Formats: sequence, structure tokens, C-alpha cells
Amino acid sequence: MYSFPEDMKKAYESSPLSFVYYQNIDDRAVPVLASEGFIRNSGLNRDNALEWLRVGMFERMHPDDVGVVSQISDEFLHQKGPYDIVFRCRMDSAETDPEAEPQYVQMHGLGKWQTMPDGTELAVITYANLSETREATLNKMEAYSMFQSDRFYTDSLTGLPNTNYLHEFGEEKFDTIRAENRIPHVIYTDIYSMQSYNNQYGYEEGDRLLCLTAETLKAQFPKSLLTRGSDDHFIAVTRLDDREELMRRLNEANATVRKDAYGNTSGLRIGVAPVREDMDLGDALDHAKHALKRIENDMNRVVEFFSQEADDAYWKSRYIVENLDQALEKGWIRTFYHGLFRIENTKIAAFECLARWIDPARGMISPAEFIPTLLNYHLLYKLDLYMFEQVCREVKVRHDHGLPLVPVSVNFSRQDFDHADVVGEMDRIYDEYGMDEYVDKSYFIVEITEQDIAVGADKFREQLRRIRENGYRLWLDDFGSGYSAINMFSQYKFDLIKYDMDLLKHLDDHGGTNRLILKELVYVARQLGIHTLTEGVETEDQLMFVKDIGCELAQGFFFHKPESLDEILFRIRDASKIKICETPEEREEMNRRWFE
Repeated sequence: MYSFPEDMKKAYESSPLSFVYYQNIDDRAVPVLASEGFIRNSGLNRDNALEWLRVGMFERMHPDDVGVVSQISDEFLHQKGPYDIVFRCRMDSAETDPEAEPQYVQMHGLGKWQTMPDGTELAVITYANLSETREATLNKMEAYSMFQSDRFYTDSLTGLPNTNYLHEFGEEKFDTIRAENRIPHVIYTDIYSMQSYNNQYGYEEGDRLLCLTAETLKAQFPKSLLTRGSDDHFIAVTRLDDREELMRRLNEANATVRKDAYGNTSGLRIGVAPVREDMDLGDALDHAKHALKRIENDMNRVVEFFSQEADDAYWKSRYIVENLDQALEKGWIRTFYHGLFRIENTKIAAFECLARWIDPARGMISPAEFIPTLLNYHLLYKLDLYMFEQVCREVKVRHDHGLPLVPVSVNFSRQDFDHADVVGEMDRIYDEYGMDEYVDKSYFIVEITEQDIAVGADKFREQLRRIRENGYRLWLDDFGSGYSAINMFSQYKFDLIKYDMDLLKHLDDHGGTNRLILKELVYVARQLGIHTLTEGVETEDQLMFVKDIGCELAQGFFFHKPESLDEILFRIRDASKIKICETPEEREEMNRRWFE
């Protein structure tokens, strides 16, 4: 049985006109929808009225009319004749006394066939009281046709075609444009901060803004298929003759809306997508929406064109977000360790814990992909706390295999502290894994980037203090990456500074400026009682420079690449390949001598 789209069903069922839709199912006219006008005239509720139409309509018809109505109905059902007939029918309520004399009214039924959006053919019959003139009946039929067109295919506020019309005829517009040897494009328009506009100026002014936008877009794209989508969205199917000309029109439309609106509005945000030969309307709309989404809150951008590269990145980010919990639960994200080497004795003084996502479906997902995505979606706290938990879990593994227990640093983001009690969670995990049996809290190091520190508020500063107060160590990561401010050392207490690898990478740029900068930074840190580490050491010359300026620790591929605990355990069998780690006594002695 045919199922009406929900919006069409609501529109038809609420109509005051009296009509019924039938479907030919196994040579029977089965009612599939009745209007409010018919329900009201029948004197029945909706369920009873439909049941009466299915099994008992002829029972309320005058016996002398049943035969002719049945014959005409059968011919109409098989599309062999028209349905235009007068008959007598009881239209009184079901509660009428069955012993009373039946009271018949003269009815006029007028039918036609209608092809629905999916190609299904339904018969629609309008019913009018025969006491009305034939002209009145025909007027009602015409009113039904107008209702069908206006209510289902037209947006009542702006007068534009609506999404029903777009989905019915949008792909025909594609074909028309292609017949002109042009490429069809879908334009998806959003009125920026429409809800805020409604709140500030009222919904009546908001409706005026929608109408203004509709008229403005119509003026700019008179030969395009322009429709109103949901809420404050407008969709156009147009041809692209010149990209710069299209940009000009869209920017001009935005300027007009901003200028002529009653109140202050940020105007329009617009995504544009070309329609490939193999693409249907739904895919084209998705591409235009993805282009629009890329603008986000950038107030300097009005129009964004779809690109395959950006779309690929979008779906990658979707995969990351949607599979994060599963990746954590199933161990797809693993801990890799990167050694931090004491320059004076060339021993490992600590490890940095790094996340590596090894996906069963997609292989290795780069941290350069999943970390910014999780940050963007405010999910990074899940990963960072998970990594701390894995480090704690692997302390026992290290201990049981006789590996040295040297300190391990874990990267945290400022954003983490907005979504979780980071210190409280670290304490809970520390206790849950019984860490005090193996190491104290100073074994664990929290790394916070300079960028995060630079924008941190007072509440964040207080949370960082709690890290050190609870016995963990705090390191400043990526110092020198562009946000450097010496006065942060008067606001925070750090145990160590990690100098950004770009300082070393561009050591000899601009006459060797970074050589002087790094030398002075190490000197200042030493005077402040802060340990130092230089990232990105890849050559022996870089290592010698770091040693010459008095930096304590170094990290980089010159020493080794990050490796999993499994790889470390595997190499235990070959003692010659084991990297030597400091003992706690050596570490304490080296730290003491640094500040002498």
C-alpha cells in the first residue's frame, strides 16, 4: 500500500476539502488517505471512516444506486472510464437509530488519477453534496488542484517552490543545463545567526528577512531553479558560465540582504558544488552543504566552493569522531615511546608517550589527522586520559620484564581541563592501577604546549598548580613556536622547558639568529631553575650545538624513532640494541649538578 511522505500526508489530511485517495490493489479500490473535510462530512472518526470506505460504503448507499456506482467505479479503477456520478448515500453519524427511516443525501463524486512522486498512480475522488450545484462541485475540484499545487510544492511564506518541488524537478533542471553544454551547480545558502536575529527583532521581522533573501536571490538568479529549503536555507540549481561572475552575484546578494534588512545581520553564508554526470540531487546537496560547513564562523568568507580534497578530509574526520570510543575500547590506539636523552651521559632520562592509531580498516591514521579532529570536536580529553591510563597499565609490564622505570610524559590539552577534572582523573587512575607499589607521582609528567598556556585563563592556571601540588611534574612544550612570552614564567612554575623543533630546524636561517636565541633561552631557564630540552635533533651537528649551549636533554630521530612497548620487549633478546637508561640515582645526581 502506498505510504505518503509525511509532509504531504499532513497537508492532505488537514484539508477542509472533501476528498479520498484510493489505490488499485488486487483489483480493489483501497482507501489510503481521507481529508479532514471528508471525515467531517462522513460523521465518523478517521479510523472508522477509512474502514467504512474499505468494507461498507455500499451499505450506506441507496440500493437503487449500488449497481451503477459499482460499474462506474470498476471502469474508473481500471482506467477505462471517467468517474463522474451522482448517487444517494446516508451521511448521518454512526449513532443514528438503525430502526429509523434512513435519510439520504445526494452526492456527487468526481474523480481523476494522480501520479505520485515515486511514480505510483492513485485515484483521487472529491465528494460534494448533490444539493450543491454542479458548478460548486467543479469549483471544489479546482480548489483541490490549487491546494495540491500550492500546499505541496510552494513555500507559503516566500512564494518560492519548496523542497518537494526541488526533489521532484531538480534533476530535470540538471538535464536542461547539461543540454546547453553547461555544468549544473547547486548553491546552498544559509542566513547566518538567524535564531539570534529572531530573538533580537522578533519572528515577524525574521520572516521579512527570509522574504528579502528570497527576492534578492531571485533577482540575481532569474533563470535558475530557486527553492526554499528548511528553516533559513535556500537552494538554487543554476549553470556556471563564469566562476568569478557567480562569486560576484553571490557577494552582491549578501551585500543587499545586509543593507536592506530591518536589523543588523551578518548576512549569508553560501556553499557551491558542481554536479557530476554520475551524481544525483542528494549527493549534490551534500557537497554544497559540506562546502558551506567549511566557512564555519569565519566572518571574512561568504562563499565556499566544494573541493574533493576538503570532502575527503571531512569524511576522514567523521570516521575519527564516530570510531574514537571503539578505537579506545579495542586498543586500536596504542602507546609509542620516544626517548629523551641526557646529552652529558647519552642515556635515556625519560620517555614521551605518543598516540598511534592503527586502524583495522584504514591502517595507520596519522596523529596529524586525528589529534586536530578530536580537538575540533572537543573530544581530545578522552584520548589524553586514555594515554595516561595506558602508561600506568604498562608500568607493571615494564616492571615485570625488568625494564628500567624511567619517567614518562603524557601530552594534555588546555581543552581537556574544560571537560574533565584532569588531576582528579589522574589520581583515580594512579590508584586504580596501584602505581604507588612501583613509582611515585613524580614519575608522570604532564606536557602542556606554549600555545595553550598563552591563552589560559585564571581557572586554567589554578588547575596547572594542582598538577604539581599533587606530586606530578609539569613541562612546557613547544616553547618558541610563535607564542613565546617570558612573563609566563612569573605566572607558572614549570619543571622543564621543551624548545620547539623549528628553532633547531632553521638554526642557520637569517644569519644564524636561532643559534643566539636558543643559547639565551637555555641560559635564562637555568637561572630560573628550570630544566631544558631541545626537540628535533636529527644530525650530529645539531646535537653538538645543543651540547655546546649547555642544554640538558635532547629528543629526535638522531637517537631513535618512537616505538611500542612490544618492540622494546622484543629487542630485550638482543642486549646490544638496548638503549641504556639512567638509574634514579644517576638522574638525581645529574639534576643536582645542572644547577650548580
